[in-house]
Amino acid sequence: MIPEEYNPREALRRAKKRRQAPVTDFAFALRDATEADIPYLLDIYNHYVANSTVTFDEDPQTLKEMRAKFTTVSKLGFPWIVAESPRGEILGYATVTPWKAKAAYRFTVENSIYLGPASTGKGLGSALMAELLTRSKEAGIKEIVAVIADRGADASIRLHEAYGFKKIGHMGKVGFKFGRWLGTVLMQKSLK
Repeated sequence: MIPEEYNPREALRRAKKRRQAPVTDFAFALRDATEADIPYLLDIYNHYVANSTVTFDEDPQTLKEMRAKFTTVSKLGFPWIVAESPRGEILGYATVTPWKAKAAYRFTVENSIYLGPASTGKGLGSALMAELLTRSKEAGIKEIVAVIADRGADASIRLHEAYGFKKIGHMGKVGFKFGRWLGTVLMQKSLK
């Protein structure tokens, strides 16, 4: 017999290794969103409406509302990016929308990144953020603002910090969802 067979720690390590599921690659491609993607974008977004406080929407968005938002973003020449699996499944998306309607704000946007529930924690949000920042700068955007729930969105705050967003403010108790008051963390990044 070989010496490792008598070492309890080595035997435990080998047993753990045998029990671990094989690591599979999480493959995706980033591309521009199309109108055909809208129902899938809606499904992803409405998951968060129903199950989280990362959006303050309380009622599911309708297909008509999502289509109008998509049309507005497209007409402005702003990016709307989807992550697609090799099998054609939409795994997540990233976009920017006007920060405010007043003309003086035309170079400032708010970003949004939403991932399908099975796509979190795999680096997809980071890939979408990097691409969104690149495409936003190419579109002439100068400032990006993130409005992030102050509860349950720690991963989003860390992602924004990793890409150079700075905390610029906190608004307490500005939203009420699921029977509790919620605030927002404001973050900003300059693309100049």
